[in-house]
Amino acid sequence: MANHVSNRPQNIHTWVASELGSRIVSGYYAPGEYIPNEITICEELEVSRTSLREAFKVLTAKGLIESRPKLGTRIRERRYWNMFDPVILGWFSESKPSPEFYTSLYEIRAVFEPAAAELAAKKCTPEQLEQIKECYYKMENAELGTDEIYTTDIDFHMAILDGTNNEFMVSLGGSIQSALLQVFRVSSNFADDFTESLPGHKAIYTAIEAGDSEGAKAAMTSLLSTSQETVNKNVDSRKN
Repeated sequence: MANHVSNRPQNIHTWVASELGSRIVSGYYAPGEYIPNEITICEELEVSRTSLREAFKVLTAKGLIESRPKLGTRIRERRYWNMFDPVILGWFSESKPSPEFYTSLYEIRAVFEPAAAELAAKKCTPEQLEQIKECYYKMENAELGTDEIYTTDIDFHMAILDGTNNEFMVSLGGSIQSALLQVFRVSSNFADDFTESLPGHKAIYTAIEAGDSEGAKAAMTSLLSTSQETVNKNVDSRKN
């Protein structure tokens, strides 16, 4: 594991938590394993034991590790990890997630995003509808080959969540925004894929505009299915 001591910020324990958290989610430290003893890590990262212990507190709160008396600090099984924690999702996004990660993310998206589109068609205000419209046309006008092709995509989906006027929906979307950004970056990796996704996005917007809740739900379901196929294809191409 590369040591990035020269790049660390002023807040040392946050940096240490990020370094160790990234190792955990990437599988460098596997669930069930014990982290090397404190002296070894402190020497490797060139930090104090106080900073390391503060970092351990952060990772414990996120469900990643647990301290076992006389044994050390162990990586917890993945089912205990707080997968809606934006910081954990950020670590995943930076660690070249596995195909299984993307599959799990699309499974949860398939649960709430079609419902969000349905709700937005019923409940969004004229101002929120205008925002969804604006986000869609920004997608249409995004410059291919730039960050705009995925930042405009995520803005469109977040505008729909906002249009539900359901604080739980909005919060859920905000929680997984880091992972969604990674997904959109992958799914928009090729200009043709991004261009081909535009009619699906427009179908969602026009259904919401028409107050067609069932149509909006169906259009979102279709878009997610196509998007997942695109992500799987692009992930496989990166592996080859």
